[in-house]
Amino acid sequence: MAHFYLADRLDGAAAGELVRLEGAEARHAATVSRVRVGESIVLGDGAGSVVRGTVESATSALLEVRVGEIERLEPPARELVLVQALAKGDRDELAVQAATELGVDRIIPWQAERSISRWSGPKAERGRERWQVIAREAVKQSMRPWLPEVEPLADAGRLAQLALSHTVLVLEPTGTVAFADAAARAADRPLAVVVGPEGGIAERELAAFAAGGALLTRLGPGILRTSTAGPAALSALAVLTGRWQ
Repeated sequence: MAHFYLADRLDGAAAGELVRLEGAEARHAATVSRVRVGESIVLGDGAGSVVRGTVESATSALLEVRVGEIERLEPPARELVLVQALAKGDRDELAVQAATELGVDRIIPWQAERSISRWSGPKAERGRERWQVIAREAVKQSMRPWLPEVEPLADAGRLAQLALSHTVLVLEPTGTVAFADAAARAADRPLAVVVGPEGGIAERELAAFAAGGALLTRLGPGILRTSTAGPAALSALAVLTGRWQ
């Protein structure tokens, strides 16, 4: 399988031209993956453009790739958003990685009432940047043409606004609506999946979600970890919405 790296915007690239891969990506390609002249490589810009070509020069500072094939891909018609509660250890990061590989379009970190991990002050921006790096690496591993954005840490007001434009599915074992039925109610609206922390979503948070129009949904008969619930729900939505056929 050809190597896949993220470059600057490629929407102006043309067949036969040279495109450049610089900085950390070039260094990783040349020194870690040991990409060499003559090898096939795939470059994406995270914004729907994918270039397949042949490496013509390779150093730790710069790779030059002769463009062979160009593909421009439209974003999915229905946005899928993951609202992921902060969790202890690396469980929230595992969720971000898997959700990106599975096709999530946007990720919103959420400091739930029962979140053990807390982001405050400068830590909030460092946490967001860390999640964005994880999403970026997951895009390269899965060779996705679109890089999901990790938004700043959300508060209750931001999540309430989300319900105005999206059908919000809150994963809750005591929910009264089966997940597939809740997804069907969305018709063609964008979808957002809300995942709580290890201790679950607090009662007053559940009440606030329900009051804002969110659906409290059951995802199967068991209780999943916060690291697996979101990816499981996104996989189901990929099938139910026709993304995976």
